[in-house]
Amino acid sequence: MRPERRERRSFPRPPLWLNLLLLIIAAAAFAYGRYERKAIDRRMASLFKPAHSSSAAELDRIREELSQLDLDRAQLDHQLEARLQYAQSLTSEEFYIAIDTAKRKLYLRLGGDVVREADAVFGEAKTIKSPGGKTWTFVPVKGAFTVAGKDSDYRWTVPAWVYAMRNETAPAERPSIENGLGKYVIVLQDNYIIHSPPPEGSPIAGTAKPGSIMVPEADLAAIWPRITNKTRVYIF
Repeated sequence: MRPERRERRSFPRPPLWLNLLLLIIAAAAFAYGRYERKAIDRRMASLFKPAHSSSAAELDRIREELSQLDLDRAQLDHQLEARLQYAQSLTSEEFYIAIDTAKRKLYLRLGGDVVREADAVFGEAKTIKSPGGKTWTFVPVKGAFTVAGKDSDYRWTVPAWVYAMRNETAPAERPSIENGLGKYVIVLQDNYIIHSPPPEGSPIAGTAKPGSIMVPEADLAAIWPRITNKTRVYIF
């Protein structure tokens, strides 16, 4: 005689309404996933279709300019990344600065809208050599940056390169000039700046700092409250 086996317990079968609810949830999740996927595809496709709006026109211009640049691979990657970030800013709700070197204009923009437009003067590229053999190289910057700081009502100690630029020997104690680079100074990376015109007493009065960008004082004063250490700057 075989011992009688104990009957195995099984979990109760879920009711029909629960099965239907799970199917409905799964179908809804699948449909939402397809909707999101199509939305992403539409946004990506906008980067490659002809311009039909101001933002798309900017993208077309970016592609055209990139195709004409004579750059090596690293420079091209840097420029492309900067321009893609700029294109994304066109649809944002953040204030940012865009500087067009071809049009010689500075724009304060909120998304795709221009809030303030100003003329810009670009400091020329220079390599300055002192009598002692020290050199300073200033190359106009392009790309995407974040504001490193800003100064107003400050004192500027005249740097040694200013004397070297004038074929002079820098004194042991260099003078300090109030607002020597201009009343308003926006600092980018590597001491490149956006500045208002230097005062008459400055050794660079009437000119932009080499490699940097000069904008009328009234225009920088107007956008000054909007500039923070999170403000993005795009220079093309």
